[in-house]
Amino acid sequence: MKKSLLLFLFFLSFQLLFATELAQTIQSYQADYGALRRLYSNSLSNEYFSRIQKFNQDYLTELGKVNYNSLSEDGKIDYVLFRNYLEKELAELAIDKGSFDEVFKVLAFSKPLEEFYQGRRRAQKPDPQMLAATWNEVSKLVDAQFKNLASTPKYNSWQKADLAAAAVDAMNRTTSEAYSYYYDFDPMFTWWMPEPWKNLEASMKAYSQALREHYTNSVKDDGSGIIGRPIGRNALEKQLAFEMIAYSPEELIKEAEKQFAWCEMEMLKASNELGFGNDWKAALEMVKNEYLPAGEWPAEVIRLAEEATDYVESKDLVTVPPLAKETWRTVMLSADRQRISPFFLGGESIQIAYPTSGMSQEDKMMSLRGNNPHFSRAVVHHELIPGHHLQQFMNQRNMTHRRMFGTPFWTEGWALYWEFILWDKGFPRDAKDRVGMLFWRMHRSARIIFSLNYHLENMTPQECVDLLVDKVGHERANAEAEVRRSFEGNYGPLYQIAYMIGALEFNALREEVVNSGMMTEKEYHDLVLSQNAMPVEILRAKVTGQTLKKDHEASWKFLD
Repeated sequence: MKKSLLLFLFFLSFQLLFATELAQTIQSYQADYGALRRLYSNSLSNEYFSRIQKFNQDYLTELGKVNYNSLSEDGKIDYVLFRNYLEKELAELAIDKGSFDEVFKVLAFSKPLEEFYQGRRRAQKPDPQMLAATWNEVSKLVDAQFKNLASTPKYNSWQKADLAAAAVDAMNRTTSEAYSYYYDFDPMFTWWMPEPWKNLEASMKAYSQALREHYTNSVKDDGSGIIGRPIGRNALEKQLAFEMIAYSPEELIKEAEKQFAWCEMEMLKASNELGFGNDWKAALEMVKNEYLPAGEWPAEVIRLAEEATDYVESKDLVTVPPLAKETWRTVMLSADRQRISPFFLGGESIQIAYPTSGMSQEDKMMSLRGNNPHFSRAVVHHELIPGHHLQQFMNQRNMTHRRMFGTPFWTEGWALYWEFILWDKGFPRDAKDRVGMLFWRMHRSARIIFSLNYHLENMTPQECVDLLVDKVGHERANAEAEVRRSFEGNYGPLYQIAYMIGALEFNALREEVVNSGMMTEKEYHDLVLSQNAMPVEILRAKVTGQTLKKDHEASWKFLD
């Protein structure tokens, strides 16, 4: 038998050994969901909402028929994770459908287009002459809706206007894909349809553009140029419940302020040690100016990464597979990407932010100063080992069906937790290193304060930027990039609070099981990485040996 086949069979048997009763069901769900989303590609349509709602509800109904008490410990964990996931999907789908219903009338023209792209899925052959006439009529309907828009009451928020425009854009995009399917392959379609499609596409684009500006009573841009979507208290509380966080937004903000105050106290100690007295911002400026020349920086990042790996291994804190150490690599971030991500991004590739030739002199200096060695020594291990790269490496090899349950409280919380651990173990070599680590800890505290207040509609994006500059000591361009990343990037509304809150969860769990002598640090860390991603409260049941109730809800008061 060939060596490759033997390795495959070994891997398969290894996976089966650690599979749970619901693993196959969860994997089937993921495959089914992907297939449906690829088929029903217009996510702003009643067809999509109806089919995906039924799909999730059917799985939830079938899950409810499982004999929960007969499941193993890991089977119970999978059950609670899957139930929570499906309920979250249905709740978010209902919210999205409600918002769509509020603007649905902008698609009054769309039925013939829907019939066309639905028929394309099974290659139904259209009657091009009839279709051309139909599309001419549809184009007139779109033009009429555009003309009547001036006399139609404006939307009470730019978000609704944007959604209405997005619905028209989605119809345009899906119809365009179906048009391309027939064009140049069906001779009669190619003869009849170009002109009607040209007119119809132009009409939909003009209508969409007009809809996007059809709002009143709200400010889209506060002057910062950062456009976000605050979700409000009700949605925040629901999101926290699904993430198994048993605290209100105000309680989390209070904790962040407490963490920030601790950082300021430690900053004063470092500042006095460096000779700046209580002017810790002056100490911060000195540390920022210890940047390396651009050409020398990548090699230093590699050195920092290897130093952190050696440190956690020498202290016997976590198992690091040799292949994990071998397979990470570096990438340089473009100037455009640094507008969103002015510092490191991590995983199998650590993505390095540093000046590029096309940047202005001011932006080059901000990038240099913001990525100095003392700041970076605090976060290179966050991105690689024992942080995100080790996480992802282990996720790809353990309980792989659970990757669907990924949450930033697990992903980002774990990486920041290691900053806590290394601080406590004396990883900073001197006061300058402590300033670097404290800068990031203050930043993560500030993220909770500004992101929750933003979504509670207590702060604007510009006020968030000012907070990072005035309270944390960010370079302004870097602060703008951080806030832009928070509100314009592909991140959920709780993503930015998940760093600190998740780290506090992991730290509380560590105190519960390591400080009590239940297990060693290495046993705790290895167990966490063997379970794959999930809300930390659910992980706690596995680590502590507790049995979850079938209807488990957030209850863990880890901040106490």
